[in-house]
Amino acid sequence: MGKGDRKTRRGKTYRGSYGNTRAHTAQPAVVAAKQTVTKPAAVKKAAPKKKSA
Repeated sequence: MGKGDRKTRRGKTYRGSYGNTRAHTAQPAVVAAKQTVTKPAAVKKAAPKKKSA
């Protein structure tokens, strides 16, 4: 595995070609990040009305 190997990063750099091993765009650091679930704010119920005497 070295300069002559087309499948390694060093081989891609040596030949001046691009591919999966040496892509132009940077891949995100975390691929399958789990999204956080936010719960809606708790709604307080109105206090019951006092009975008038």
